Amino acid sequence: MDILGGQAVQVTRLLRRLRELDGIEVEFLAVNPRLPGPLRALQRIKYVRTITTSIAYFTSLLLRVPKYDVIHAFSASYSSYLLAPLPAMLAARLFGKRVVLNYRRGEASDHLARSPFAVRTMRLAHEIVVPSGYLVGVFAEFGLKARAILNFVELDGVDYRDRAETRPRFLSNRNLEALYDVGCTIRAFGIVQRTWPDARLAIVGDGGERASLESLVRELGIRNAEFVGKVPPERMREFYAGADLYFNSPNIDNMPNSIIEAFASGVPVITTNAGGIPFIVTHGETGLMVDCGDHEGLARHALALLADPAEARAMAGRAREACLTRYVWPAVAREWDALYRGLVRRDVDAAPAGTPAALRGPR
Repeated sequence: MDILGGQAVQVTRLLRRLRELDGIEVEFLAVNPRLPGPLRALQRIKYVRTITTSIAYFTSLLLRVPKYDVIHAFSASYSSYLLAPLPAMLAARLFGKRVVLNYRRGEASDHLARSPFAVRTMRLAHEIVVPSGYLVGVFAEFGLKARAILNFVELDGVDYRDRAETRPRFLSNRNLEALYDVGCTIRAFGIVQRTWPDARLAIVGDGGERASLESLVRELGIRNAEFVGKVPPERMREFYAGADLYFNSPNIDNMPNSIIEAFASGVPVITTNAGGIPFIVTHGETGLMVDCGDHEGLARHALALLADPAEARAMAGRAREACLTRYVWPAVAREWDALYRGLVRRDVDAAPAGTPAALRGPR
């Protein structure tokens, strides 16, 4: 995956796991397919890149969609929706295929409010799937029925550690973009460091806000805050293993993988209550929450857990138990399997009487 983020992580995990299900053949089609040979140079030129890549993508859809029974389109918001899932849904409808629109962004409310066209075209999907009950409610406000199938974590990709003591070792793992407000985390860490001078913060991720965030660290006189940059998903286990507390402070969010990965790793979570996060975190039970932008509240909760390692350990234990119950593949596998098979079964049931139906399994 070219872009490291929650959607890419879930695509990778789903590809691996769906291929394990009996009778289901799954393939992946990138929205930015590589042009062959010297034509690839065109994809390095601004604006030209968008045109040439879109042509390659549309062509690949026309060639590959006819081979499959179900088209599963992952979707972000705004212009990304127009460039990636919408063409896939149109191609699927053109060839009479079933469509799953898998929408995964926390900006859904703003996106749908701004774009009646998006609301209308999303009706092309036979099923809209979202990762949280939060987005089910958002879509319902616009007359769209969605079902929630939760994100999941691969337990073999994390290293669980039972933290008998809580050290002032903090982790932030969000892209450095305005909606994730990593500056709020940095300000909270600055307050913690006044009490715990040896406190450390690993800031994993990159983005357009990096320069301003580095400036904020210098302005606040913060020490031991390391900007790690982009880290491939397989290396994240190292950072969860090295942390004793997880800071998360977005203003807009849906169902961040990072929270359930922290749950699985045994790292206590302190977060803002943006979007769908209250559907994952139960305040005082599986994590601690504050209002968006409340860096003082984040710091206060962090200091409380540092002062009470037994409570931090108990909270992490409850969070891991919740993760093992809800956010692992066995908990969601039946839902994906039933969704795909149900979509194909509709075609079989709709066939005229006497029509032979050989269901080889959905593709």
